[in-house]
Amino acid sequence: MIHARTIDSLALDNYQRAARVILANHLVTRSYPDRIALPLLRRWATELREDMAELFGYRLEVTETTARLFPVLDRLDSGRPARTPGDRVFDRRRYAYLSLALAALGRAGDQVTLSELADQVASYATRVDGLELSTDRAADRDAFVDAVAWLGARGALTLADGDAGGWAADPEAGEALYDIDRAVVFAIFRPPRVLQHLRSVRGLFEDESDGGTVASTAQGRAADARRVRRALVERPVVYARELTESERAQLGTEKVVAEVELLTGLRAERRAEGVALIDTSGRLSDVRFPSTGTLAQVALLLIGEIADLVLDIDNPVERRRRPAPARTLADALDEAIPESTVFDPLVVSPDPAAAQDDSEDLDESDEPGEEPDHPVVPMSWIHETVQALTDRYGSTFAAQWQADVPGLTREVLALLERLHLVEPITDETGSGGTVSEPVLLILPALARYRGAVVTVRTRAKSELFASATALGDHAYPAQKGS
Repeated sequence: MIHARTIDSLALDNYQRAARVILANHLVTRSYPDRIALPLLRRWATELREDMAELFGYRLEVTETTARLFPVLDRLDSGRPARTPGDRVFDRRRYAYLSLALAALGRAGDQVTLSELADQVASYATRVDGLELSTDRAADRDAFVDAVAWLGARGALTLADGDAGGWAADPEAGEALYDIDRAVVFAIFRPPRVLQHLRSVRGLFEDESDGGTVASTAQGRAADARRVRRALVERPVVYARELTESERAQLGTEKVVAEVELLTGLRAERRAEGVALIDTSGRLSDVRFPSTGTLAQVALLLIGEIADLVLDIDNPVERRRRPAPARTLADALDEAIPESTVFDPLVVSPDPAAAQDDSEDLDESDEPGEEPDHPVVPMSWIHETVQALTDRYGSTFAAQWQADVPGLTREVLALLERLHLVEPITDETGSGGTVSEPVLLILPALARYRGAVVTVRTRAKSELFASATALGDHAYPAQKGS
């Protein structure tokens, strides 16, 4: 029995808040994500540790200065990258500098200057083919400072003196001194296996909570239930089509979903196509939707336009099945592993017998039935629609998007794809291998937001700073019944 069932109703909300904090952040320090999170987790450390292990197979470690959740990976997800304090997505160079900075800090003392850390990282970078940190290049300095800022946001580094921005602008004139919290540094990066000894990222997917080989039907059901619970808290939407037959059976039970609801305090919304946890608290989701801001508002308006197009019975849209990915993210990462740096005598190669067993386990009963057809919308129509929305409501958009409709369209589609509401596809047709026009596959969860409406607030002509060209056009899209 999970502890959430035995906690007094007056304290349950507090316990659920602690569960949401650690599930959303995985790392909690004295300052990250805020100063009340760590005391909250320390209060419920014992109960959370056991519930996380029982429900998800996760390991939770709580100390006086950190709380670290070690999740179990069932699949790779490219939708939650590291981001700079300015909300820019990390690129490969920033990830490399972050990794090298962690390695350098692990051998540092209690303080370090930014230039000293940069020199150490530059020294490490020379050992990696194709990577070189040169403080003579502004782009390299910016990438390195972004990695340092990421560590600073989580409390691994605390600025004691100086300014990192000044160093990035001119390393000869600027400098910054940081205090190092070694406990946080060690908590951030603690892989379950030595990464250099793996030939495939799939080696990170093993569920140690299952004890290796499943020895009984009961253990198999328990493992399936843990994978389903993990999917519920890690994915925006859990589509039944993406699960195996045994996992779909677990998703269909009230007990498995109810346990996640009780632990997190969230409400599960069931549809024929799957289940989604609805986070009205805003403390579990890394992306809140619907939300404020130009991207979220335009995304909601675009959803309304898509829904109107798809539901128009007089002009039915084309329907297609979701194509199988030509190459998975795991395959792409495997191709990028630098074989020259792998220490061959200690390499853990895939067990051929285990691989054979895996292929035999995936029998016809685990294969989903016929994939249903989904509506598709031409990408040209999407671009035209966003342009039309900009023409109509552009005066209310953030200034950076008013003159960059293509960029706005890309970011809005990236948001909808991240929420598992759409999927862009391009397929080849014809014997000549000609590429057809890209289309947007509309996934079932998008229908949840089809009730978007626009409320227009009209400014009085005497209102201070009223627009001289588009007086009165202020759009506030909202969702009915959400």
